[in-house]
Amino acid sequence: MKIRLHLPIVFLLLLHFSLSAQSHVDPKSIKGKMQWFADAKLGIFIHTGIYSVNGVDESWSFYNRKISHSDYMKQLKGFEMKQYDPEAWADLVKESGARYAVITTKHHDGVAMYPTKVGSLSSVNSTPARKDIVGPFLTALRKRGLKAGTYFSLIDWTHPDYPEFIKDSVKYKLYTDYARWNRFRTFMQSQIAEISSMYNPDLFWFDGDWEHSAEQWEAEKIRHMILERNPAAIINGRLQGYGDYVTPEQNVPVSKPSYSWWELCMTTNNNWGYQPSDTNWKTPYEVITIFVDAVSHGGNLLLNMGPKSDGTIPTEQKNVLKELGAWNRRNGEAVFGTIAGISPGHFYGPTTLSKDSTILYLFLPGRTSGQVVIKGLDNHIEDITMLGSPAKLTHKVVGKISWSHVPGLVYIDIPSEGQDPYVTVLRVKLDKRIRLYRGEGGFE
Repeated sequence: MKIRLHLPIVFLLLLHFSLSAQSHVDPKSIKGKMQWFADAKLGIFIHTGIYSVNGVDESWSFYNRKISHSDYMKQLKGFEMKQYDPEAWADLVKESGARYAVITTKHHDGVAMYPTKVGSLSSVNSTPARKDIVGPFLTALRKRGLKAGTYFSLIDWTHPDYPEFIKDSVKYKLYTDYARWNRFRTFMQSQIAEISSMYNPDLFWFDGDWEHSAEQWEAEKIRHMILERNPAAIINGRLQGYGDYVTPEQNVPVSKPSYSWWELCMTTNNNWGYQPSDTNWKTPYEVITIFVDAVSHGGNLLLNMGPKSDGTIPTEQKNVLKELGAWNRRNGEAVFGTIAGISPGHFYGPTTLSKDSTILYLFLPGRTSGQVVIKGLDNHIEDITMLGSPAKLTHKVVGKISWSHVPGLVYIDIPSEGQDPYVTVLRVKLDKRIRLYRGEGGFE
């Protein structure tokens, strides 16, 4: 995770994102299996690994020479996870309102968080934790009716056969030692098969694909291998064009991504793994407004939490997830199972629609006073309510001319009482499927 734009890899990252956009997957062929993902809207990302011991950048700290590889790997001795409670983690995910979670099985540092039999470097064999971090958590998720996902880094900067980075030594080129590359590729694919067999994830979240091409990774083979065991498994877009959906990182899209399904992955502070020096926590208001913005564009939010090396979750992250969950319990009708809202220009703020498009939801960040307006709504409004309140809101239509088919402006009066402390949602019940005027006015 955490892509750092250092000059040596800028071009690779640009190439990665352009290639990822060239999908080899037909959206029509996967529509059925993607439905739960489209309805889910919210997932929780868990970055757990040895980087939490010293609170350094996960894997990137040695790649970018902030710390030597040998000093980074010394953190293995401090990864104890004495207070790891997978049930408590799953409870927090459930409380947030999320419908799925994704946990790191192996980051770029090559340390598996599960009992891999392909290699020896793992939380079971190489740390005092001596335990599988992945399996118990996925089991706890499923007990609560949540979907279970696994993050896996294709690259492995510790493995002796990986061509792009070998500890502190000079890189070797893939094409000068193909046998070595083939050994690594067999190892990497064996771990993917292992995770598939042991945990049968509902979602595979790959990372690191930018360092090699689809052909070099054998991405098509990896996809086939996963789907052969579980045809319903969903694969994220970081498999060089062989994924099911795109996943922008940290940066909120200004407009709806063109692909059918998408997910914004984002941290609760500035980092994925636990770093005690990073106190730039997002507030519940900031997280909720980012969340509804993603949902209004038909996407999901995959919000991260980074446990400490003892297995506990930072208080600030717990607070954000709990507040997000409380908001979801008040306003979930407007989020879960909805579809993307109306086009920009009709309303100045995020919106969603019920699946039959007869209910329009308007999101009002913060404390709103006075009136809000909907433009180009060519429907009769049956009633308007504020989620969490039975009171009917008043509205009037302004500028409608009897002899013109162009609809007027709908002004809605916002009551000062009963608003949500973070984001208030208005429920606009329409007479039939929403119709919107997109013309330029005048005599049409």
